[in-house]
Amino acid sequence: MLPLAVQPVAAQEIELRAADSLPTGHYIAQSLIEPFMERVSERTGKTEFAYFPAQQLGKAKDLLSLTQTGVTDIGYVGPSYVSDKMPLSAVGQLPEAFSTSCEGTMAYWEIAKPGGALDQAEFAPNGVRLLMAMVLPPYNLLTSSREITGLDSMDGLKIRSTGGALDLTVQKIGGVPVQMPAPEVREALSRGTIDAGLFPYPSVTPYGMETFLDWGTQGMNFGSFVATYVIRQEKWDSLPEDVQQAITEIGEDLTREGCETADRQNLEVKQQIAEAGVTFVDLPAGDVEKLNQILSTVGSEWAEQLDAQGKPGTEILEAFRSALKRN
Repeated sequence: MLPLAVQPVAAQEIELRAADSLPTGHYIAQSLIEPFMERVSERTGKTEFAYFPAQQLGKAKDLLSLTQTGVTDIGYVGPSYVSDKMPLSAVGQLPEAFSTSCEGTMAYWEIAKPGGALDQAEFAPNGVRLLMAMVLPPYNLLTSSREITGLDSMDGLKIRSTGGALDLTVQKIGGVPVQMPAPEVREALSRGTIDAGLFPYPSVTPYGMETFLDWGTQGMNFGSFVATYVIRQEKWDSLPEDVQQAITEIGEDLTREGCETADRQNLEVKQQIAEAGVTFVDLPAGDVEKLNQILSTVGSEWAEQLDAQGKPGTEILEAFRSALKRN
């Protein structure tokens, strides 16, 4: 009797769901999750993705819980949108000593990647693991109608904020913070619900905000926004070691490449916004000095507030500042 031929066993397909709140064509998605899915699939040869952009699975504020509960395996998480669960993770949004996306991103990555101080304090306790991160280029102020002439012209403006640390910044410059996610800003500007926003320039055009903006500052750092993609830890633990290694290496590569893209686009999109009719102004030197002094106190106050809640605010702020010096 002839022995049975042994057929090779095909590699088992791995299916991962990924979701975000970003509109199609947004530079964060194009820099991070889209090439991530392509590279992981190509490298492993056995990983497939189902991608749900533009709030298809849920709004920005819901994506952490949707990841934690397994509705999606990988989710886009902006710590500002979930400040009740991840207040410490907004440390990268403070107006600290960085002038480019890459300076902020690589310092944040150092403390938030698996094993880092922020991972241990917040990502891991929330049951998620950081895959990629981007600290956006420093924010500038853009207004819908009021001309920006100096610090006094910011007084009383209703300014879109993402909450947390950015609320402190808005209050310190005399504005009134109005919390809302980016997809809602264009309509709020059109209706006069807000007078202004703090944004990096590349975040303006994907939502068509430039139509309702007239004035903008340049060369300032009013803070930033942290964008992350995380994977549910339980799902991560179920992945084969070779897939884990591919995801880890590709995620770190894209974190660096993504911030480089953001810095390039910050300059390019500023020109597009100017051509759309926004006038950029330099604040008077005296106001710049005064404003920098005001903003320099935001980080310490943010940390003290968290310390008072029993969270390691000062520890995380010091870790981020130390990482900024190294990166």
